[in-house]
Amino acid sequence: MNDAKIINDPVFGFIRIPRGLLYDIVKHPLFQRLTRISQLGLASVVYPGARHTRFQHSLGAYHLMGEALLTLRQKGQFIFDSEAEAVEAAILMHDIGHGPFSHVLEHTLISGISHEDISLMMMEQINHDLHEQLQLAIAIFSDDYPKRFLHQLISSQLDMDRLDYLRRDAFFTGVAEGTIGSARIIKMLNVVDDRLVVEQKGIYSIENYLTSRRLMYWQVYLHKTTVAYEKMLVNALRRAKLCAKDQQVFASPALAFFLYNDVDEQRFHDDPEALRNYGELDDSDIWSAMKAWRHSDDKILAQLAGDLLDRRLWRCETTSEPPSPEHIEELRKNLAERMSISIDDTDYLMQLVSAEKDMYSPSDDSIDILMKDGSIADITQASELLASPSSLSVGKVRRYYLCYSR
Repeated sequence: MNDAKIINDPVFGFIRIPRGLLYDIVKHPLFQRLTRISQLGLASVVYPGARHTRFQHSLGAYHLMGEALLTLRQKGQFIFDSEAEAVEAAILMHDIGHGPFSHVLEHTLISGISHEDISLMMMEQINHDLHEQLQLAIAIFSDDYPKRFLHQLISSQLDMDRLDYLRRDAFFTGVAEGTIGSARIIKMLNVVDDRLVVEQKGIYSIENYLTSRRLMYWQVYLHKTTVAYEKMLVNALRRAKLCAKDQQVFASPALAFFLYNDVDEQRFHDDPEALRNYGELDDSDIWSAMKAWRHSDDKILAQLAGDLLDRRLWRCETTSEPPSPEHIEELRKNLAERMSISIDDTDYLMQLVSAEKDMYSPSDDSIDILMKDGSIADITQASELLASPSSLSVGKVRRYYLCYSR
């Protein structure tokens, strides 16, 4: 009998999952649910190949974690087998709390609780189901374990999560400029004073990583068409929740729970049904609802659902300064007149959002470089590219997206 399962991954090749705790996590229904949740939300509206799942990403991050642990052990870092298994378990489950289309449910059907908090609650559920074998994994994930560098491998500016999703998302979108040298970066990792560092000869790889990450954010994750499509979905869910106050709205039992109830952090902690229903939600609940909602008696909900299904995209104006109130008011009036709806109802057919990104922020868990003389320097000091006054990292870039129905 084989002691491991082998999965053929299109990005990293063969990924080995040993039988035992790690394989039991992968088999768990809450983990299998990730096969039905898209990694890039609705980005496939721009990049048709971007239909990979949170399941694939989680396995990729797990694979990279194994490579990182091997590198650190080869460099003399003492890591117990139990610690290695625990940190691998933690990275496997790091995204388990994501809802349909990744971030769309947050701030629409649920409030006051992040997917990270839900991930932790789901880990506790799996821990219970697997007879309390995940105590160490949860401690590392929560940064409650003395070896802090193990948590950094899961969550930091240079964690295995980011190293996988940047390379994987670049692969499936076909955005070649986003490709990073994850293997080279991992080979350059080390630990000094319980902090993850990168050896000086890996600086160029880090520069490429930061440049690629910046490009992927603006070209893929925050592409104006993707942003507009996601706002259409957000507003469809908001409208459905409004309609559910007065009438029956078609939905799967799991989705109905969130349409008919106000679910916040307290509800998640007090009512077991909240986590149970959330654990049954995936992308298919949303699409099946849209197919019914396009025939709704509510004109706005029917329009939003039909537009989503038939790819009638909202227009999206992007600017570096906020659009004027006069411009927004004019759009509202035009929408109200064209659709024969009230000005208040135009809230569901337009949305103004903003996004802010910089190339690198030292305040956000810095990337430390181990210099050849043994000293430690922040990447902004060690890199000629990032230290330059004209560097792309100087100042944050903010964009405003004004999205509205055509």
